[in-house]
Amino acid sequence: MTVCAPQSTPETTPRRAPMDSRRPSFTITADGSYAAWLALSRATGGWFPERWTLGGPEPYAVPLPGSQPEEPDSEVLPLADGRVLIRRRVAERYALSLLYPTGPGTGELPLGAIECPYLSLLPPAPDGASAYALVHGDRTTTLWRVHGTTAGPELLARINGRCSGGAWLDREGRLLALDRELEGITKTVVVDLGRCGETSPLLQITDRSNDRLVLADPDSGLLLVRSDAPGQERLGWGVLGSSRPVRFPECLRQQGAAVTPFAAQPGQTLSPEGCAVAFRVDRESGTSVGVWRPAERQLRQFPGPQGWVAGAGLWTACGELRLPYATPHVSCGLARVRMPDPEEEQEPEPLPVTPRPVPLQQAPHARPSRMT
Repeated sequence: MTVCAPQSTPETTPRRAPMDSRRPSFTITADGSYAAWLALSRATGGWFPERWTLGGPEPYAVPLPGSQPEEPDSEVLPLADGRVLIRRRVAERYALSLLYPTGPGTGELPLGAIECPYLSLLPPAPDGASAYALVHGDRTTTLWRVHGTTAGPELLARINGRCSGGAWLDREGRLLALDRELEGITKTVVVDLGRCGETSPLLQITDRSNDRLVLADPDSGLLLVRSDAPGQERLGWGVLGSSRPVRFPECLRQQGAAVTPFAAQPGQTLSPEGCAVAFRVDRESGTSVGVWRPAERQLRQFPGPQGWVAGAGLWTACGELRLPYATPHVSCGLARVRMPDPEEEQEPEPLPVTPRPVPLQQAPHARPSRMT
């Protein structure tokens, strides 16, 4: 492991390319205050990081270009203080830095580097201040804290198998769920950061099924899973800490469409069946937005806003779905959609601009609120 990263100097703020030239990866902080992605500069033809501020009355974007264009495989992760962590590949290592606006330019604070075959950033941590990454090996995956320490990247855990995905199961940032492939079978496991990276199973619907976690809501305990246990790969749902089996609603199996959850409504404490979930629905004819609650038997669908960053968005606790978009005329927009109560029939309304683990099916793990 190396502990150095090059310092960059700012350059003139680039102009954006049209929307269809922008990378689709759009990451939002856990509290919904900021987002970040890579945009394409018309001036240089290269990629540069861009931060969106989402927590104010109107969204706005701040470009964070470095001394040279970024590689398209660089990753960015927004923090709750407005800085953006960037992961760059430099020869045989991955360098990590924090970017922040400094007047007309971009400031950069190197955090160190990790020499490895491949490193990927995990979703934003619940505290908004820490950042984590996976280093992928052939037979072992290591978990690192890459921001939030005083001495550079910190190795937290070694996990047998190849891990991917990543979802936080609690608001404290202690329980991290990962999809682990081991001996040809993929199961979701939980890494307990409060117990020195202790690993335990989370999903095991059948012994030979591939069971992956695709979305988790820490407040309600709602889990969305993708599994081939029903005979073919299906979307299902369960509740963290529940002994009831995973259910596979027919409405989430859309003919000729790929259905992917991307956001759950927060604040629904201990109310998983009323927790609204937003889906990206991809068909040959285009992409739309879907909304579903476990208590309902339908997936409501409607077109996303023009220029929607497909598969990105956030819920508010009061039930407003916010979808980021950008067009040639609106460089940074946030469409707001008010969802009706489950008992109401109208369509969505657009608005103006640890103790012993408790099993989920057969696998043990405790609800975060019950941990000591």
